[in-house]
Amino acid sequence: MVCCKEIDDYIKFVDENPEETDDEIKLLIKNIVKPTLSRDDVFFDEEMFKKAIRYCEKWYYKLFPYQKFVYALFFIYDKSNPDIVIFPDIFILMARGNGKDGMIMPLANFLQTHYYGVKNYHIDIVATSEEQALNSFNVVYNMLENNKNTMRKYFYWNKTEVINKRTHSILRYNTANAKTKDGKQTGMIIFNELHAYEDYKQLNVYSSGLGKIKHSRTITITTNGKVREGPLDEKLALSNEVLNGEENYLGLLPIIYKIKDAKTVDIPMKKFFETGNKEDIDVTVWCQSNPSLRYMPILKNEIIKDYIKMKKQKSYRAEFFAKRMNLPQQDEETVVTEWKLILAASYSDVDKRIERTTGDILGKKAIVGIDFASLNDFASAGFLFKINGEYIWRCKTWICNKNKFFNDIKFPFDNFGQEGYKDFEIVNKESIDAREMIMWILSEMPKYKVKKIVLDTYRYKLLEQIFKEMGISVETKNNPYGLVRMIRYPASIAAIVAPRIEVAFAEKKINIGDSAIMRWAINNTCVKDGKDGNKKYEKIEPKLRKNDPFMAFVGAMSVQELLDEEIIYV
Repeated sequence: MVCCKEIDDYIKFVDENPEETDDEIKLLIKNIVKPTLSRDDVFFDEEMFKKAIRYCEKWYYKLFPYQKFVYALFFIYDKSNPDIVIFPDIFILMARGNGKDGMIMPLANFLQTHYYGVKNYHIDIVATSEEQALNSFNVVYNMLENNKNTMRKYFYWNKTEVINKRTHSILRYNTANAKTKDGKQTGMIIFNELHAYEDYKQLNVYSSGLGKIKHSRTITITTNGKVREGPLDEKLALSNEVLNGEENYLGLLPIIYKIKDAKTVDIPMKKFFETGNKEDIDVTVWCQSNPSLRYMPILKNEIIKDYIKMKKQKSYRAEFFAKRMNLPQQDEETVVTEWKLILAASYSDVDKRIERTTGDILGKKAIVGIDFASLNDFASAGFLFKINGEYIWRCKTWICNKNKFFNDIKFPFDNFGQEGYKDFEIVNKESIDAREMIMWILSEMPKYKVKKIVLDTYRYKLLEQIFKEMGISVETKNNPYGLVRMIRYPASIAAIVAPRIEVAFAEKKINIGDSAIMRWAINNTCVKDGKDGNKKYEKIEPKLRKNDPFMAFVGAMSVQELLDEEIIYV
């Protein structure tokens, strides 16, 4: 069994301070760290670990206990092949201000040295902005500049690279076009602020250089952010599976510091607001997302100021929760529903990502909803069912890649075909073929008893000729049983439907299946009060955050009463 005082000390600290660490840290210890330490096929290089601690504390700063705990986990290897690390994929999520760069860069610099002894152990810092990459790189650069007389014996350095003279290991930062970086022989990659990445293009290019040098590692160190359905959310989902005991074939080490419950955020300041005495501020629960907080009074002061700002400026709430508490929140006054309820609409078990099923919907009553802003942009059509009180929505979306904003849209289109990414189609034409969309609807209709096809007047006028050619009748005063219903006043429909949808999400009675694009579309939509006091739906950002799949659902929901209630007895 592996023994390490620093690991044992931190496990003891977590046991003795349960309110200071979140559930993810407890699960990390229970389901990953302890089982790994008890294995007889692993080797802990205690001597190298101690060298790393001495080097980092001599040339940088005193490490906090949780940082020593993390460092120790870097030095666990496969006993039968010590060239292989047990945890090649280390994911560290903590709130802003905890010193992520100050934590990881001293260790990165140590891994360049002859003390570590791996030749050509090149380390790439990868970030989406030059400023972010430099923040990391400069931790090492500034230490070398401050200790020139000694460090000149061991390193060459300039403002873009640090090279160890004995091992020839290079530390460098990268922000240029990812296509130029393919094929690098890299020992370790540091992906900084994963929340800023929109897709995997840059991530995959850099990762392709791993595997040629022993002890290959990928380090992802980040705060949380507001972008949903991107690489960070996928990493969090995978982390959650591993933390809950699933087989860890990828060697993932998820070290997640976030506040456990949004309801506890106010606790540290509650008594202070009553007494005005700063000594009454107990930041214990804030330490769940800020493990450095108990050691850094400056950080405590900054978070207190940010908290007060958040209370006075509602617009700052989402930023505060995402960056300081690592628990992204949406503006409660405008959001369609909170993210956890969007996830619940996809999964019967959110933690294990078990998809919500439809049961047998063949032959059931259905409403078709259609929405698009422009046929050279996005278009969506879907079928709505209501079974046992549950609204089941299955949708298809067409995306025109000739649109001038396509490459700027923050959705991982490259995941097409994977689980959760099968219900959209990229159209490589100047515009989406409306006839093709209608033909898809008609091909699906024989499976169900379609009561109405719903779209607003503007969309109908663009599709009118196709409906007529297909012999699809339109609902009018003289023909109340026509199949197509035109919504003449969409704003009035939203006023009626929005409260119903809000309640259905809250009661977990909306089932969208494992649809990443539908989750994204819901999250891109806000609810606002009009001048007449009625609710209306709008895009959070008009050009890049599309919501056509959700608005097609809204249209279908406007006539949900036509579905009646179908009760299935099991």
